[in-house]
Order: sequence, then structure tokens, then C-alpha cells
Amino acid sequence: MAPHLGAGRLDVEGVAGIAVVAAAHSDGYAATGHLLGLLAALPAPTKAGERFWSDLWRPSGTAYLLPVNMKAQVLRSLEGEGTALARQILSAINEMTPPQRAAAGEVIGQALAESDHLPDLKTQVIGELWLRDLELTAWRVLHADRRWDDPDGRQAFLAAWTGT
Repeated sequence: MAPHLGAGRLDVEGVAGIAVVAAAHSDGYAATGHLLGLLAALPAPTKAGERFWSDLWRPSGTAYLLPVNMKAQVLRSLEGEGTALARQILSAINEMTPPQRAAAGEVIGQALAESDHLPDLKTQVIGELWLRDLELTAWRVLHADRRWDDPDGRQAFLAAWTGT
């Protein structure tokens, strides 16, 4: 809502319109926020975190996850547009072989175990859970981006499910 509009200038239809738009996009925004939260749990892409990121790059076999290659998408996600970041993350995970994924999970798990103080869980388990969450959250961002404001598409969906 534009800051220059006062609440007195909104009628019931205006409020309903805002509510519809917010509800339609809330899943996508929540998933994008969660995606950013998962990335924020990792060491920051600063001088201090360089070792983690290089340790992740080598065994994962993908440069898609390097901060330099994700920076623009992360910044767009901070503004609410997470589809580019989600696509890049899914591409990176898709590119990994099972052994590369396991090795990346180990690197991630070690970093999370140190920062979150989870010593009673195996680092491989922590890393694999994090990667699964990242993958599913990226999928949710893309799935929520479907355009349901298309009346013809909505009618085709209803017709298919109601048999009409």
C-alpha cells in the first residue's frame, strides 16, 4: 500500500483487493523468506566465511551455490521476488550426483553443528536435512509463483475437477 494513501481513503473494495493480493502471494513470500533464512544460517559470505564456501564448492561440484553467483538473486529475494534464486538453487541441487550431495551435506552439517550447537546430531544428517529443506522450499517458491489470477485457467481447473 502506498504510504501517501491514508486509511480514510480506502473503501471496502480497496481493503478486499489488498487482502486478495496478500493472500494470493503469501505462500510465495513466506517460502522466499524461509529460503533466505536457510541461507542466513550458513556462514556469511565474508572473508571469515570464505573457507566454508570454498569447502562447499569443491565437493558439491557446482558453482551455482557460490555467493558471487547467487548475490543478485538473493538481493532480488530480499525484495520479495524469489523465483530466480529458487531456480538457481534447484539447478545446483539437480546438478549434484548423490555422492556430491552427501559431501555437500557433510560440509553444511559441520557448519550448522558448530553455529547452532547441535552436537548430538551427525553432521551428515544435519546437512542432508538442510539440503532437503532448501530444495523443498525452492520448489514451494516456484510452485507459489503460478499465476492463479487467470480466469480461464481457474475455470479450466474447476471444470476438470467438477466434471463439467
